[in-house]
Amino acid sequence: MLKFTQTAIEIFNFPIRYYGILIALGVFSGVFIAEKREKRYGFPKDTVIDLSLWVLPMSIIGARLYYVLFNLDFYIQDPISVFSIRSGGMAIYGGILFGILTGFLFSKKRKLSFFSLADLAAPSVALGQAVGRWGNFINQEAFGMEITNPALQFFPFAVYIERLNAWHAAAFFYESVWCLCIVFSILLLEKKKAFAFPGAAFIYYAVLYSFERAIVEGIRTDSLYISSIRVSQALSALIILLCLGYLLISSKPSKKRRAAAVLPSAAALTALIDAVFSFGFTKPLFIPSLAISSAFSIYLIFVRSVSSRKKTINICTEAEADRN
Repeated sequence: MLKFTQTAIEIFNFPIRYYGILIALGVFSGVFIAEKREKRYGFPKDTVIDLSLWVLPMSIIGARLYYVLFNLDFYIQDPISVFSIRSGGMAIYGGILFGILTGFLFSKKRKLSFFSLADLAAPSVALGQAVGRWGNFINQEAFGMEITNPALQFFPFAVYIERLNAWHAAAFFYESVWCLCIVFSILLLEKKKAFAFPGAAFIYYAVLYSFERAIVEGIRTDSLYISSIRVSQALSALIILLCLGYLLISSKPSKKRRAAAVLPSAAALTALIDAVFSFGFTKPLFIPSLAISSAFSIYLIFVRSVSSRKKTINICTEAEADRN
């Protein structure tokens, strides 16, 4: 059985925790792979460093604010604890949303393509999540439902939570592996030039991460709630629906493709409705609905990419013919 203490080292009685070290490692890893690719995207040197100096602190603020807003009853009783980040309490979706907003403002200030910046950042964000989730392992948090079957009480399927004296689903591990798969798939597809329009890689990340998060959130024991609604689950379903809507509107699909989009669009809406209202009759449809809408969104990304690539080739061919 794996056991760790939360504190890595103490300097002058100030504890440096493994969680902080892993978050920092995730950040540096993400910045590193973005720096290596910024030239490929045509950005000026040090764009990634400049962007990081703005996005990182704002993402921390966003992650904390998001958590506080959905735990207001506690923090109203003790407002000063809002600033006690070392006591825990940050949410990744808050960090991502504030990061997107900051990146958008940065792109406007620097007159850069926001969607290209988002594509550049997509695998970095996923890598930061993949590494950072191991901080949850050290802290013994972000785990799932109790695993009572002795045959399944092993890591990495489950994780032993000492304070509860019980085995629980290793939800942090599932997300870490999924995010790592997203990183490698984006880098591979990027290398093969499969993403042929600005924003494609980021939408790919957003859809795949939201799909995983909506499912894993359903088994976690520490979800943030509004009434009976798991906030991250509902937000994940909404993100998939928005991505699908954007792809349908921006790609100007044919009548045949619009007709084909009816089922995935209805599926995405069904998943969102179930996440918000939890109707009994929609519950069995939640995961299939997510799968259908997510798969169709990914399909649209590559269909539009192929179309964009053909259009580029035709323009180049016509230009060459004009020169001749």
